[in-house]
Amino acid sequence: MANATLSANSRAETGKGAARKIRQAGNIPAVIYGHNREPQSLVLNARETEKLVKSISTKSTVIELAIDGKTARTLIREIQRHPFKRTILHIDFQELVAGETVTVKCPIVYVGTPEGVRLEGGILDQIMHELTIQVDPGNIPNHIDVDVSGVKLGKSLHVSDLTLPAGVKVMDDAGSTVCVVAPPKVQAETPADGAAEPEVIRKAKADDEK
Repeated sequence: MANATLSANSRAETGKGAARKIRQAGNIPAVIYGHNREPQSLVLNARETEKLVKSISTKSTVIELAIDGKTARTLIREIQRHPFKRTILHIDFQELVAGETVTVKCPIVYVGTPEGVRLEGGILDQIMHELTIQVDPGNIPNHIDVDVSGVKLGKSLHVSDLTLPAGVKVMDDAGSTVCVVAPPKVQAETPADGAAEPEVIRKAKADDEK
């Protein structure tokens, strides 16, 4: 399980006007919500937050959020960005509660070289790059390993074929294709003399007309 830390301060003012002032001051407005707690408005340091977000997998990293001297274990549920500048405009955090499972997206890491690639020149087509899983917050994996070494040419792996860590439940459809080993692409052959077929046909037609 990946962990990170971030500092935040609570704020009383809410609304678009307050959020605009926060951004102008070099900060980011945020909110934390969770089971049995009222949503709490927060202020984050923009530079510190941008640096953290770039260095973690935001969908599956547990963030120890320090709020006015108290710590809450959280997951980032939504990041709103400026449509052009791509700077962070707002972040939603969900507080994690012991004993309650959470649903997160976890990256897939493909392990090994498929048999169909090694022996028959096939191409591994990675259709899925992450899985939606349900898990205890304390057991969120950094990634899910998918062993593809035994996949033959023209064969595929589905969600139902995957071996998962203990306590992890996949929420994706069991029949969804995770990856497939496709046949190698065949390039069209060019005649040895370099003549294009349409030109040969046109020449023959002209000779018939004579």
